[in-house]
Amino acid sequence: MSMTSQTPPSSGGQSLRQWLLSDTPTSRRQARLSALYQGWLALRQNHMAMVGLAILVVLISIALFAPLIAPHDPFVQDLANRLQPLGSEGHLLGTDSLGRDILSRLIYGARITLYIVALVALIAPVVGLLVGTISGYAGGWADVILMRITDIFLAFPRLVLALAFVAALGAGIENAVLAISLTAWPPYARMARAETLTIRSSDYISAIRLQGAGPLRIIIKHIWPLCISSLIVRVTLDMAGIILAAAGLGFLGLGAQPPSPEWGAMISEGRRFILDHWWVATMPGLAIFAVSLAFNLLGDGLRDVLDPKDSAS
Repeated sequence: MSMTSQTPPSSGGQSLRQWLLSDTPTSRRQARLSALYQGWLALRQNHMAMVGLAILVVLISIALFAPLIAPHDPFVQDLANRLQPLGSEGHLLGTDSLGRDILSRLIYGARITLYIVALVALIAPVVGLLVGTISGYAGGWADVILMRITDIFLAFPRLVLALAFVAALGAGIENAVLAISLTAWPPYARMARAETLTIRSSDYISAIRLQGAGPLRIIIKHIWPLCISSLIVRVTLDMAGIILAAAGLGFLGLGAQPPSPEWGAMISEGRRFILDHWWVATMPGLAIFAVSLAFNLLGDGLRDVLDPKDSAS
């Protein structure tokens, strides 16, 4: 096999594109890169998904460069300029009840939102994938016990259960993340179990088992990769609910504690002035709406690309 078939061509974008779009890949690496590139081309055709992706890219950029972008220190109080309206001098989105710049607090609050989303996305899907694949592959009493535990978690509304966990663990952003993660994993476990039940009876799994592969190797090497695409779609679509749950905990004073510029806590503070100074609560509310909408738009696009059978149905 020639070297040109193993590595992408280095001269000309068109030749690289042809290499990625080849119908006859000559290596596993080329097949993987080709699948990723074709998925990107399909996602790019979905304009609403690209809008969602653009919003998330802007949010990540704002969070990364918050010290450079924010016009004011989000923690500095200026009681002489409290409750200034939109467009006031030096405060584009006005100020809150303590004279803090709302725009700067929104910019720094993006860091807290991404922190919560990232931690929950690392914990809940992994726990759900582990529980679901073990339950589906092992079957028997393991399946019964794990699924009954899952049903217990699913029996309670997510926010109510999260409130119970935070009340037991104590207020704070880390405890809020843990509480949301503990309430978010059951749907992933259900989905992973359903995928595993389908995959484990396939011919190629039987062939791998006959070659001497143990259950752990089969689950990690052959079942998990087939569950990842559905998991990514579900995680992306669930991000809006996770953001709203975190904002709800912050609104109730159980999430990030003052003076942290968490969007839910900002809404809670501004609700007292909603009639006369509506911008104090409206601006963080619009930020939550925009980010939640972005995740939903991107999730719909990823579902069309990664799980076309689901979107077709």
